[in-house]
Amino acid sequence: MTPVARDLAGFAPYMLNRIMARYNAGVAEALAAEGVSVPQMRALAVLAQEGPRTVNELSVLTVIKQSTLSRTLDTMEAAGLVRREACATDSRVRRIHLTTDGAAVHARAWPAMRRAEARLFEGIPPDERAAFTLTLSRILRTIRHHEY
Repeated sequence: MTPVARDLAGFAPYMLNRIMARYNAGVAEALAAEGVSVPQMRALAVLAQEGPRTVNELSVLTVIKQSTLSRTLDTMEAAGLVRREACATDSRVRRIHLTTDGAAVHARAWPAMRRAEARLFEGIPPDERAAFTLTLSRILRTIRHHEY
């Protein structure tokens, strides 16, 4: 193994990117069968969990660039999965709401996400998984730029 390969083998950001690329590729296939893309599912999941959000907040929480997210939301709105409403305190700001149809798609597709997660952790003991998840939560709190 070359020195660079050794460095990459122990470089956590590199490993996380490889893991997430593989996870996203696998989950994309499963979600396609449900008629939803990975970015759409991220938006549905955040809205189902967190409730209505602005596009800026949703961009941060879904880890999707705002321009890409706006196009994704256009498609989702046309399909009746979300609706945009003016914010009560600032009419320039739109809040994204999950519709009943969007909630149904989320409920139908979420098990595919859970199955993909289960495959990700196959062979990892529950205590190691819990410690890993706790460590990731701590890292996220440390590096995030927003309160959410």
